[in-house]
Amino acid sequence: MPRFFQIYFMFNLTKIDKNKKEKMLTKNNKNQALVDKLIQLKKQRNAVILAHNYQLGEVQDMADFVGDSLDLSRKAAKTRAEVIVFCGVQFMAETASILSPDKIVLLPDINAGCPMANMVTVEKLKEKKQKYGYPYVVCYVNSAAEVKAESDICCTSANAVKIVRGLDQRKKVLFIPDQYLGHYVSSQVGKEMILWPGYCPTHLRILPQDIARLRKDHPQAKVIVHAECRPEVISLADEVQSTGVMCRYAKTTENNEIIVGTELGIIHRLRKENPEKKFFSVSEQAICPNMKLITLEKVVWSLKEMRYQIKVPARIANRAGKAVDRMLELT
Repeated sequence: MPRFFQIYFMFNLTKIDKNKKEKMLTKNNKNQALVDKLIQLKKQRNAVILAHNYQLGEVQDMADFVGDSLDLSRKAAKTRAEVIVFCGVQFMAETASILSPDKIVLLPDINAGCPMANMVTVEKLKEKKQKYGYPYVVCYVNSAAEVKAESDICCTSANAVKIVRGLDQRKKVLFIPDQYLGHYVSSQVGKEMILWPGYCPTHLRILPQDIARLRKDHPQAKVIVHAECRPEVISLADEVQSTGVMCRYAKTTENNEIIVGTELGIIHRLRKENPEKKFFSVSEQAICPNMKLITLEKVVWSLKEMRYQIKVPARIANRAGKAVDRMLELT
């Protein structure tokens, strides 16, 4: 390379690096200002910040509690906070409202919904119940409050097997809304169930070939996947776990390499809590766009403006709460 072009290239490379550093400094200063503002608002509002495992790293880092949806709601209910800021999706904020009716629950982005939760409606559920002679309805917590109110009992991905196993095995079970979680439960319990044709679009993007490719690259790694994955993906896993159990497993396992089959956001928490271990996401396509709607700016804005408030009407909350309570009694 001619001397002139070497000097030109080095000059411009230095200029680019300088621009990158300036942008990073600007971003860091901006984030610090947001963090300071959030701390001030939290104290002023007597608020607690909850962040689901799939949230952006910057949101997880500023949360008081990070975890799965039901566990977060239960923890928030035990605090003396007057305001709950739920960084997740709408059904999660509804669950927090059900368990903490005396607190104000905020969802920083009202558009943060759940496609799977939207796949079941009260009207369709009533039709299905009538069609099958009113079976026992087991409702995954990833559902709207009014759907929970039409159900007999709730479950999480962590306790679904235990819940169904504890029911009267002579009675039909209608599992809503996730057909893949339902299929997994059915295979573990040995009981045929009526499965609602719902699914998580994000977990559906995780494919068997993704696991095969990573196993080839990392033969010593353990594979853990979420029960919302396809059956053919689950069959290739070493462990099938909820997000909360994944985090506990990562801390306790002696294996230093783990292939993770769930939404990409959990990798931030796993690496943060286990810096000595390596985590590989099964698929870069496993991103929930709704989970990524909430940013640090929106959390600050939400607390400042006290929006968007999520309040489940008492008539629905009471019935939905019974389905949740039945689950807690069994587990």
